[in-house]
Amino acid sequence: MDRELNIRPRYYRWHVDPGVPWEEKNTDYAYLDWRVPLSQSALVLVDVWEEHYLKEPAQRADAIVEARIVPLLAACREAGLRLIHAPAPGLAEHHPAWVRLIDDPSKPAGSGETWPPRDFRSKSGAYAAYARPDEPREPEIAEMRSRRRMHPLVHVEDGEVVIYNGEELHRYCEREGILFLFFLGFNTNACILLRDYGTIEMSKRGYEVIILRDCGTGMESFESQDGLWQTRGAILFLEMFGKYSVTSTEMIEALQTVGPQDS
Repeated sequence: MDRELNIRPRYYRWHVDPGVPWEEKNTDYAYLDWRVPLSQSALVLVDVWEEHYLKEPAQRADAIVEARIVPLLAACREAGLRLIHAPAPGLAEHHPAWVRLIDDPSKPAGSGETWPPRDFRSKSGAYAAYARPDEPREPEIAEMRSRRRMHPLVHVEDGEVVIYNGEELHRYCEREGILFLFFLGFNTNACILLRDYGTIEMSKRGYEVIILRDCGTGMESFESQDGLWQTRGAILFLEMFGKYSVTSTEMIEALQTVGPQDS
């Protein structure tokens, strides 16, 4: 009999009960009671890097890795929940644990498409006027990207895999029979949402997506920083549109209830 994770995924309920005015102020969070087969589940670590060019997200990420992600990974390993590391192209293909389920990782997505025109997509040639202005400090960011590494506290252990892109994550899940994908990592309002191995694209492929809502942080603006509204809004967006969330504490408790994997 398959071991199961007993979790209460949270979502945002657009509906109201009979007799209640159908107004935004009357909508609220709701919770389900699921028993998820451990063998059909995996935790996906998105872009857990050691640094970020923005000071505050880097500081928040370091604190989250140490206080929440490290204990969660220990519980996952103890219980035998699969860990899938998705550190992004440029890192993934050089890691010894890269699963290598795709033929040509260097081929960019959409490279075979003829429309929109290539110059339009790259905002070059006749369409150069529509490109965003060059930023004077972009070379600093490029240099940081060239030396980026996975976070030293989130290393890949034996039996864990590294994937390059969404297609490779899909092929790995198909091979292993995985249907439930738990996501954590950085940044909540960027890569967690927008990567082809992130929450939205993997949901489009038909997987059940659950985000660890306390295991990530977003890039905030001067207007949103005080309340972390970009981070909270990204999580709410997922919860409003067919995805779910749990906390690391809830997940650890569920994993501990499952017990250690058989030796």
